[in-house]
Amino acid sequence: MFGYIVRRALYAIPVLIGVNLITFMLFFVVNTPDDIARMQLGAKRVTPEAIQAWKINHGYDLPYLYNADEDGMSTVTDTLFFQKSVKVMAFDFGTSDAGRSISADIRERMGPSLALALPTLIVGMLVNITFGLLLVFFRATAIDWGGVVLCVVLMSISSLFYIIAGQFVAGKLMNLVPISGFNAGWDMLKFLVLPVIIGIVGGIGAGSRWYRTIFVEEFGKDYVRTARAKGLSDLRILFVHVLKNGMIPILTGVVVLLPLLFMGSLIMESFFGIPGLGSYTIEAINNQDFAIVRAMVFLGSVLYILGLLLTDISYTLFDPRIRL
Repeated sequence: MFGYIVRRALYAIPVLIGVNLITFMLFFVVNTPDDIARMQLGAKRVTPEAIQAWKINHGYDLPYLYNADEDGMSTVTDTLFFQKSVKVMAFDFGTSDAGRSISADIRERMGPSLALALPTLIVGMLVNITFGLLLVFFRATAIDWGGVVLCVVLMSISSLFYIIAGQFVAGKLMNLVPISGFNAGWDMLKFLVLPVIIGIVGGIGAGSRWYRTIFVEEFGKDYVRTARAKGLSDLRILFVHVLKNGMIPILTGVVVLLPLLFMGSLIMESFFGIPGLGSYTIEAINNQDFAIVRAMVFLGSVLYILGLLLTDISYTLFDPRIRL
């Protein structure tokens, strides 16, 4: 197992290098250093001297990938890619184009993102799995048919509709919770209740239908027929055997959501004014702050790879055959 973990960790290195390189290329295809300097200076008419001074102060005056004016290793190290992207591999995020420490911003904004994403993920999974098991238990009945139709309807509605409708009904008409904003401490609960509920409701359609498909497939396998032949009830078979054997694809689906625990929800945080990492990334894209964008993309890639590794390890807990 240890050797497997080491190999997977080593495989991640070229992936992260590739992600860094692609992010760098995509960002500077859209924006040149002059464009970034002009936006950061914020003036309608910016002199070439002011642009050049800003680029020198922020390290954007270097060549992209190769510096022909230098010798030896400096041809590679004295480049925009090495100075701005390679250091990220050591988790040295540096400062944003506005002069703030990116690492400090991430630590500050990680809490609100976790406070929103963690209950949404856990409660949402429990609700979706329970609803999926319920549909399978009453499979081929009116309850199953009606549940599938409800899931399709919920899947067809845009997430923006849930957000806007929730803010209008719960926030404006009923005045139950604030429409947007955020406070530290226990006051955060009143600001998180509505986005968490909206996140759970918005995911019921796709999540429950996917879990139902998994459990229906498991219910048709030989071990279920054997369990029935031994006299076990459908309820026991469903919650003891089918649920356990269906955990492999469930764990695979959960890994996709793991980066959201730290990266935050881009749309949800923006609409509800939650100062998390999702809104932080949106602000960086709007401001064309490459330092923040590259840091968040790299961090998301690391979390995704780490999630894949943890998922492979957790497989052994539910399927002993994988240990062999």
